Amino acid sequence: MEARLNLFESPLLSRFMKHIVAAGKVVEDSTLPPATQELVKIRASQINGCGFCTDMHTKEAAHAGETSTRLHLVAAWREATVFTAAERAALELAEQGTRIADAAGGVTDEAWAAAAEHYDEEQLAALVSLIALINAFNRGNVIVQQPAGAYQPGQFG
Repeated sequence: MEARLNLFESPLLSRFMKHIVAAGKVVEDSTLPPATQELVKIRASQINGCGFCTDMHTKEAAHAGETSTRLHLVAAWREATVFTAAERAALELAEQGTRIADAAGGVTDEAWAAAAEHYDEEQLAALVSLIALINAFNRGNVIVQQPAGAYQPGQFG
C-alpha cells in the first residue's frame, strides 16, 4: 500500500505539518500526564480508523512503559478495570470530542464535569487541544491512506 499523497515531500503539506507538530509540542510540554496523552491519541485514532496514528501511538506508549494489557483494552475502556478515574474521564472526553457529528449537542456537560473533577484548567486546555490535534492528524492520514505498521518509536524526534 502506498499513500495517495506523500505527506513528507509535498512543499505545502510540509509547511502545514510543521505548524501542527509545533502545536503538538505545546501539548506534550503541558502538565497533562504523558500516559493520558497517549491513551487519548490512541482512542481517537481507533475511532477515526487511522492505522498510522494507532500504530504510532501504541508503539510510543509501549516504548514509554505502558503495559500491553492497557494498550489492548483502550478500545474497550468502559469495561476495563485498568484505567484510573481520571483516564476514564479523559477517554470519554476524547470520544465525545471525536464523535461531535454523532451527537447534536457535541460534548455533554457530564463528560466535561467528569474531566474537570480530575484535571485543572491548564490540563483541560491541553486535553481540548490534544483532541483537536489528533483528530486533524487522523483526518490527514485517512484521506491520503497513509500506510500503517512500519513506525518506529521516536521516528519523528
